[in-house]
Amino acid sequence: MAHLLSTSCSLNFSSGCRSYTKPLIQDSLVFPTSLTFQTSRTPFGRLLLHRGRSQSTCTVHATTLSPSREAPKEPSYCINESSGGASKSQRVMVIGGDGYCGWATALHLSKKGYEVAIVDSLVRRLFDHQLGLDSLTPISSIHDRIRCWKSLTGKSIELYIGDVCDFEFLSEAFKSFEPDSVVHFGEQRSAPYSMIDRSRAVFTQQNNVMGTLNVLFAIKEYREECHLVKLGTMGEYGTPNIDIEEGYITITHNGRTDTLPYPKQASSFYHLSKVHDSNNIAFTCKAWGIRATDLNQGVVYGVRTDETEMHEELCNRFDYDGVFGTALNRFCVQAAVGHPLTVYGKGGQTRGYLDIRDTVQCVEIAIANPAKAGEFRVFNQFTEQFSVNELAALVTKAGEKLGLDVQTTSVPNPRVEAEEHYYNAKHTKLIELGLKPHLLSDSLLDSLLNFTIKYKDRVDTKQIMPSVSWRKMGAKPRTVTA
Repeated sequence: MAHLLSTSCSLNFSSGCRSYTKPLIQDSLVFPTSLTFQTSRTPFGRLLLHRGRSQSTCTVHATTLSPSREAPKEPSYCINESSGGASKSQRVMVIGGDGYCGWATALHLSKKGYEVAIVDSLVRRLFDHQLGLDSLTPISSIHDRIRCWKSLTGKSIELYIGDVCDFEFLSEAFKSFEPDSVVHFGEQRSAPYSMIDRSRAVFTQQNNVMGTLNVLFAIKEYREECHLVKLGTMGEYGTPNIDIEEGYITITHNGRTDTLPYPKQASSFYHLSKVHDSNNIAFTCKAWGIRATDLNQGVVYGVRTDETEMHEELCNRFDYDGVFGTALNRFCVQAAVGHPLTVYGKGGQTRGYLDIRDTVQCVEIAIANPAKAGEFRVFNQFTEQFSVNELAALVTKAGEKLGLDVQTTSVPNPRVEAEEHYYNAKHTKLIELGLKPHLLSDSLLDSLLNFTIKYKDRVDTKQIMPSVSWRKMGAKPRTVTA
């Protein structure tokens, strides 16, 4: 069972590393059971974060292991006394590096020779605990993950556990690590989660917008030349009845022409937080000369990358539930356990999709080709477009080849969205910079289905159907019964 910290904690790295004790997150926070700490008696069910309370202390020892494992001879993530040192490798801070996209990206960049630090509050693990959810794949603690990576590759990944909404913590992480690039995944990333109730909506916007503002201020104060690579979303654009350009559109109105930011039509409190982020980043690029790349990512599928395949302890999370699961991943799990594929409404909803291997490739390309000082670039990060009905048909066909009886059912759409619409989004900039896409082939679908079949005994079928309604959300906090 994971343990909850409420109010604040401090982190103490020792045993070969410089001791580093710092107030971290003045919020609800979850740590794996392999860590030792003191905890407050605040009830577990508290969700909304209240910053500025009196602090209670938690000490996390970086060398603490679960009983079944031996520690490597050398800690794999000590905070070095000399941050820069003589190394010429580019230093990349991955905020949200314990999450689905962040973990795969951190390993990929480390393997490519970048010096990597992960900054994460581990709150994504808390969300699962609160809602009674779990990854299809068993995932190790962040400490065991990093130790495993070190033992397999000899490469260290530094670890800073804390909340980027705590500017004092973030400042210390920036001054200690001195990043050349910051990859910012560290946000609440689920539209359904943001629509559960008022408290989750407020948390999503507070966490995402304030956290990004703090990152921008940290870059301005401590690393002015640092390149921000920010994960946005294609959902910022909505589904307009015209082609979606990459960030900007040139229009002529009453005889005058200008290039302006592409109009935004967000469809949830989560998507709105991303719009606010984009506006804040664009403003600081103009006002402060910050260099930034906004990666408006489509829907990600898959779980395997070359790096996460190296050892079971490096395995990435795989969400299939109605809150955090993405469409193709959910359909593959449903097919594996004999549950009808749940198509929302008419199923004509069309979006951009990409393989998790292309996510890490796109981030690497953005880092290797940084924006200029004062430039706010926008890349649409996806490789193919599919409607929900098209995805269901692909999974049905792949499942039949494996002997599965795959059925499809239409369920009432819990979202407020167009179910039949025009959709044509441009996505050429990353291709021009060298992206080599992994397209959704029959062999890839076979692999994904076989993967879900392997872990089908871990599926909780109660989590398959959607439980969050855009129209029915209210101010009263919703509780989840296990």
